[in-house]
Amino acid sequence: MPTYVYECKVCEHRFETFQKMADEPVKECPQCKGEVARVLCPVGIVFKGSGFHVNDYPSSRSSAPDDSKKPESPSESKIEAKTETAEGAKS
Repeated sequence: MPTYVYECKVCEHRFETFQKMADEPVKECPQCKGEVARVLCPVGIVFKGSGFHVNDYPSSRSSAPDDSKKPESPSESKIEAKTETAEGAKS
């Protein structure tokens, strides 16, 4: 059963009550018998896991892949390093 929070319009007394959703709302304050109003309370939300942000929000990057920013493979960078070393040794 849900917990509802009510606040008295006369004495500002706040109280909670367990009620079925089909039950009639509380109409009078238990302290002063004044009129009450239901208070809306925010519900805490906890996101668990690593995928909700990646899957639910678009990235700030462009959607088309850019080949100029593609990382080099380790074998390509080793070949370039050897070539640069060899050219430096010839000079």
